[in-house]
Amino acid sequence: MKRIVVLGGGESGVGAAILAKDKGFDVFLSDFGKITARYSQQLAAEAIPFEDEKHTEELILNADEVIKSPGIPPTAPIMVKIAQRGIPVISEIEFAGRYTDAKMVCITGSNGKTTTTLLTYHILKNAGINVGLAGNVGKSLALQVAREKHDVYVIELSSFQLENMYDFKANVAVMLNITPDHLDRYDYRMQNYINAKFRIIRNLTPEDAFIYWQDDPVITAQLDRIKTEAAMYPFGEHFEKNSEAYVDDNGQLVLNTDHISLTMPRTDLSLHGLHNLYNSMAAGLSACLLDIKKEDIRRALEDFDGVEHRLEYVDTVDGVRYINDSKATNVNSCWYALESMPRNVVLILGGKDKGNDYTEIEPLVKKKVKAIVCMGKDNTKLLDFFKDKVEAIYDTHSLQEAVDTCASVSQQGDTVLLSPCCASFDLFSSYEDRGRQFKDAVKRLNR
Repeated sequence: MKRIVVLGGGESGVGAAILAKDKGFDVFLSDFGKITARYSQQLAAEAIPFEDEKHTEELILNADEVIKSPGIPPTAPIMVKIAQRGIPVISEIEFAGRYTDAKMVCITGSNGKTTTTLLTYHILKNAGINVGLAGNVGKSLALQVAREKHDVYVIELSSFQLENMYDFKANVAVMLNITPDHLDRYDYRMQNYINAKFRIIRNLTPEDAFIYWQDDPVITAQLDRIKTEAAMYPFGEHFEKNSEAYVDDNGQLVLNTDHISLTMPRTDLSLHGLHNLYNSMAAGLSACLLDIKKEDIRRALEDFDGVEHRLEYVDTVDGVRYINDSKATNVNSCWYALESMPRNVVLILGGKDKGNDYTEIEPLVKKKVKAIVCMGKDNTKLLDFFKDKVEAIYDTHSLQEAVDTCASVSQQGDTVLLSPCCASFDLFSSYEDRGRQFKDAVKRLNR
């Protein structure tokens, strides 16, 4: 009997273990950290053997195949030993793809992929499609393949998830943008990160589609070097050669595919800002390629509510607007947030730096930001970079201290923007935890 070892006891790992069990494999799951009660109870109920807070090598290195959770770097000691043994390593997505013939809409990008994924899912679900949501959002793809069975899956894919995908194939692949992110994972070499992202177009055939932002210099440069057989659907703010989605001179959003074409006023889109225009274009093109009716696409683009922790309005306190953009874990995400803001921004930055280059946001900071509040265990890099670029900069080491500082230095008409540029793991368990704590701290200001 083939032995499958799953590393990581979170959503993707537990889902992969359940699918492997259902397919009759000898399954063992190991997590070097503590598995939460929810997942340990799920594994126990499924009678899947597991361990946590350790990796027992004799139970792992006898695997015929390893399914690795995306957060585990290939440099982890157990991964090095697995590689030395020549044991194949795949992702949960790769594993799940072996057992379904559902259509796959796969979305990646340094920024905007969660919004685009949820918007695409919203369009399809409201059109009556039997659709599943997976990847970085929703439930494990493997668990859904095992127990739910959908006709279409909309999957948000990070570079980490794409690393160990080989035979998996998208039907519609979406590439929103590529900007520096997670470079600590990629030996601080941008090309390594680009290569990981572009694994999304592996195995595409002429019957498949590749949707991408045509004004991204990194994407266009990579497309000059590699080829895909897929039909190409570039999008941009204005019409250019080969554009399949753009805004025309009359302010109409135009979506063109071989399947369906539609137009609608840009002002009718529920999501505002240039970055959300691109997200809406990518989701709209994906829906057109799946033959969703025009009226269903228009209606869904008009009534989508947005994503928690992404440019989320929290409250107005003493005339100051508070915006939660905790999902901005890299510099380019912060750029998009600042691009959509008015002037007089009090900006909260900080967290676990991933090799960030802050020069990208420098012009917008000088134009729109009146003060920066740094929030993290060690803010030295931020303080050194921005000290001469804004009128005021503050050093804080907790979220409550940061919000209190923002409240004291802002005045009516200002906007306090949490858009940290950094990962959350110095002070918080996740960007969601950081965003929720921010919203709680803002609510306390109103008491």
